[in-house]
Amino acid sequence: MRITKNKEQRTKVWKFGFTLMELLVVISIIAILITVGLTSFSTAQKKARDSKRKNDIKEVQTALEQYYSVCGSVYPTGADDSFYAGGIVCSSPSLAMMPTVPSDPRGTPPYYCPTPAATNCTSLTYQICASLESETPSTFCLTNQQ
Repeated sequence: MRITKNKEQRTKVWKFGFTLMELLVVISIIAILITVGLTSFSTAQKKARDSKRKNDIKEVQTALEQYYSVCGSVYPTGADDSFYAGGIVCSSPSLAMMPTVPSDPRGTPPYYCPTPAATNCTSLTYQICASLESETPSTFCLTNQQ
């Protein structure tokens, strides 16, 4: 009798736990959900940075067009690797269209004038571009409106 009682107690103890298979299934489901979530989050971040890049380039374009209108029908020059590092400022009359030019959300690659800058960002014309992470084509460029 005593042996039977112990067997009954042992079977009751085992019925309260999870099997190894149940644990593996739950862990697998959690891992899949985490992977999908991280992928979606990463894509959303890239799209947000691309949106900021486009808006920044449009703001620079607006400042360049204001410069053209106010400063004698010319565009500022010197947009090489520094990309208007000193801002977009008209010396006569003294007026800052954009005191600080925005930088790329990740820092690299920066906004740029396509090479050669000597022909793409002159006093008569400009083309400004940003490299995108999540869109095709992978470059967003704007040119002068005059």
